[in-house]
Amino acid sequence: MASEQKTNKQLFFLVAMPRSGNTLFASIMNQNPEIAATANSITLEIMKDLFLLKQTDVFQNYPDHKSLDNVLDSVYDTYYKDWPQSIIIDRGPVMTPGNFTLMQKHFKRPFKCIILLRDLMDVLASYMQWYTENPDSFINRYGLKNDEEKLSMVMNNKGAVAKDLEAIKNASNYPDICHFVKYDDIVTKPEQEFRKIYEFMGLPYFEHRFDNLDQVKVNGLSYDDRIMGNNMHKLFDGPVRKVYNPYIEKIPERIRQKYEHIRF
Repeated sequence: MASEQKTNKQLFFLVAMPRSGNTLFASIMNQNPEIAATANSITLEIMKDLFLLKQTDVFQNYPDHKSLDNVLDSVYDTYYKDWPQSIIIDRGPVMTPGNFTLMQKHFKRPFKCIILLRDLMDVLASYMQWYTENPDSFINRYGLKNDEEKLSMVMNNKGAVAKDLEAIKNASNYPDICHFVKYDDIVTKPEQEFRKIYEFMGLPYFEHRFDNLDQVKVNGLSYDDRIMGNNMHKLFDGPVRKVYNPYIEKIPERIRQKYEHIRF
């Protein structure tokens, strides 16, 4: 049965900074009953934590690499074995150098990765709008005094934005397995861009709907935004479109000077 699950599922990967179209992408892709585009996934964290066991005294006292490697090899197949969909798009920074090395050793088969690109100023403006309009945002829970401090926290080198930027940079070295798509193109010409994504994945195109998208729910589960903050994953009503965000004009100058060059 385990072998059947492994051969019958196709896994793809999604790399994107937060606030750069992940939820939009997942909502659209999940209209296809054969596809499950995940929320922010814990699979890479599982692999990393398992791998770090090799640094413990208990493991080094009895270094059974083969047995632990067997567990690492099976992470993705085990995690998704009961999902009914035949195609999984797992979201996480799979293309950071460290994660990519782990995947090359333990995933055991070729994979493809979709990379969503959005200019960093647009990402930070989206963060600003969200934490300003939603006081329970996790960013507002640390006693930070102003937007400069809050956006500096967003950009800390151990946070999600930094990890995804590292993954995007490394992905540029692997154009044969990575497909790059810009957020602005998805929201201005969605059908054209999703046809390209299906072509990259080698799948027949599914006729998607690009109006009044459903909030993301996969296998009966949806985001619990009480954890990170209200409306973090809420989609706009109406058609998919580009919406001007006035907060881009409010980004503090020192943040702008430090990060404005990160454009895609």
